[in-house]
Amino acid sequence: MDKELLRNELTFKATRSSGPGGQHVNKTSTRIELYWSLHDSHAFSEDQKIRLREKLHNRLTKEQILILASGQTRSQFKNKEQVIKRFFELLEEALTPPKKRKKSKPTYASKVKRLQSKKQHAEKKASRKKPDF
Repeated sequence: MDKELLRNELTFKATRSSGPGGQHVNKTSTRIELYWSLHDSHAFSEDQKIRLREKLHNRLTKEQILILASGQTRSQFKNKEQVIKRFFELLEEALTPPKKRKKSKPTYASKVKRLQSKKQHAEKKASRKKPDF
């Protein structure tokens, strides 16, 4: 993943933050919105784009645009750093292939435990029967 190429594809927009903060919130635009178009990106191959589309399908708009926002701090610069960091973490997580499941056999103890509980259950059922004379 070429981070510099991806950084060049990002678009930012500064908006007013919500929440408490008094006059500062009402007059400064510190919340940062990050826009990235998966469709127009040149940083990934078609296979990677398909994988990203599958993993991020609930976060993408109809136009295949990813929108992330950060307004946690009062600093526009820190919010921009946070949203970029979160963007790269999201992409790395989406691109990592899932681990193959290794087949494993049940342990000896688990087999014994299963058989004992099975025997107890059978005895419980048998004790409910009428005695055979």
